[in-house]
This record gives sequence, structure tokens and C-alpha cells, in this order.
Amino acid sequence: MEDERVFSDICGGRLALQRRHYSPSCREFCLSCPRLSLRSLTAVTCSVWLAAYALFTLFENSVILSAAIFITLLGLLGYLHFVKIDQETLLIIDSLGIQLTSSYASGKESTTFIEMGKVKDIIINEAIYMDPLEPHGISQVVPVFQNAKPRLDCLIEVYRSCQEILAHRKATSTSP
Repeated sequence: MEDERVFSDICGGRLALQRRHYSPSCREFCLSCPRLSLRSLTAVTCSVWLAAYALFTLFENSVILSAAIFITLLGLLGYLHFVKIDQETLLIIDSLGIQLTSSYASGKESTTFIEMGKVKDIIINEAIYMDPLEPHGISQVVPVFQNAKPRLDCLIEVYRSCQEILAHRKATSTSP
């Protein structure tokens, strides 16, 4: 079973949450971020090239124009490959663990797997605070959806669904 809902991020941008319900013990959440804006890409490229052209007219050196084109292309490729994340996925399987996947705009994927034996609980830590907090009794916290930055309503939906799977795991592990 699959459904999709639209939420917004902390800046008001549009996020699409796809939920795939494979079984009572397995669910997947895909949070799709907005694509790269052609308007912002064009604005940055034009600004760099106009600045390079101004320097070219001042110094009359064509290396400046070549360097501007080269730097713009390298910057764009670096941004697409290392920074711009198009989709973040959380797959939770009660008998195996939790898999976190980030899909970059260039096609690169980064995956982290956490064994279910190492998962104590799933919590929402969405707050505004001024002083650094030190969680007591937590050895490691793995934040999800770091790039998309969804609002609390989206996080609550994911949280409740994950808690259902953890409750199902506890119920099946305690039954004879």
C-alpha cells in the first residue's frame, strides 16, 4: 500500500512524503525535496559571469573569462554531487533494522544501516533551544531527514508509524 502527502519544510518549501506499507513489520518513508531551481541556478551563473566580464574589461585578460566558466561548472558539479539531496528515505524492518538513504541530485546515494538490536527507541527531538543539551542515557542519536528539515506534523506522522512497528516487534518477541 502506498500513499503520498504534501507537507512543508521549516522554510515553507514543499515536501512530498511517500509512505509504503509493505507489512505490519515493514514500512518505508520517502521524503522528496524540491528540485534545483532553474531561476536560482541562472541567477548565480549570470552573477559570476557578469563579475568575470567586468574584471575582463578592466584587466583585458581572457583567462578571467575561462576561469569563471571553469569555476562555475566545477561549483555546479560539486553542489549536485555533494550538497543537493533530492530524496531522503527511511526504511524500517522490525526484524532487521533501520536503513537511512540520501539520494543526491547527481545520482549518488549515501546509505546508513542500524541494526534493530542497537535501536532503543525512536524519538522526535524538534525544538528551539539556545543552550546545548546533553541527552542522558543515550549513547548515539542518529537524526533523520537532516536535509529536508520537515515540520513537526510530518515528523509526527513518521514517528507514529515507526512506533507502531516497534510495538509490533515487542508484541511478537514477547509472545510464545
